[in-house]
Amino acid sequence: MTAAAGLQTVLTVPKRFRGPEGTANGGWISGTLAGTLTGGGHDSPVEVTLRKPVPLETALLVEHVGNAVVLNQGEGHLVEAIPVAETLTPPPFVRFTDAARAEAGFPGRNGHAIAGCFACGLREPGDGLRIFPGPVKDPVENSAEGTELVAAGWRVPFNVTDEQGVVPDSIVWAALDCATGWAHYRSFPDRRPIQPPLLGRLTGQVFRRVYPMGRYSVVARAEGRDGRKLFGTSAVYEVDGTLVAAAKATWILPRQ
Repeated sequence: MTAAAGLQTVLTVPKRFRGPEGTANGGWISGTLAGTLTGGGHDSPVEVTLRKPVPLETALLVEHVGNAVVLNQGEGHLVEAIPVAETLTPPPFVRFTDAARAEAGFPGRNGHAIAGCFACGLREPGDGLRIFPGPVKDPVENSAEGTELVAAGWRVPFNVTDEQGVVPDSIVWAALDCATGWAHYRSFPDRRPIQPPLLGRLTGQVFRRVYPMGRYSVVARAEGRDGRKLFGTSAVYEVDGTLVAAAKATWILPRQ
């Protein structure tokens, strides 16, 4: 997927890792760029801003500028990633059995605007991650209005590993991505926005490895809205409640 080109790197996104039609999954491309930075999103969170859709199967230039990394297509600036000094606050742990049970309420089963999405799309088993977040009861008492909680049981496919048999952080970031959008689903009067929101920014940190064929809880919470901006947090947990990764996201609703 990457090849050296002088002081730059060429990145090509395989079509398997798609999000909206013809473009990369936002979480996957965010995690891929985070992984090129010193610390790779382990020592501190990395903030990734997606300014334009990232095309599939296209040679793109990755350029390091100071402590940041930028993804370009020709003169067009697509994505930038930079380490940030902050502490991410994850949504609460949901047991795997409860998270898996919540999948029955995944609204995408009855109509999915991006059914081919690598993370939450209705792909064949082993092809996509098949993370289908559905509503769960928030264990935090007196939760603020508009802070909907969703969860899914993630069964990690065996064929998402790299050449060393390790699940890359880009896969974990993909798992953190879409659930933050689905957490807002019930906030719309008709249970569906006219057009699906697009990921604008994802800040994430990976604390522990994810293993192929492992079982994890993916949990996300809607954290409010400001005009066309939707905010959410997400986390991946091991079955014993150990935090694996955390993120916060900003989604942008298209102008109607």
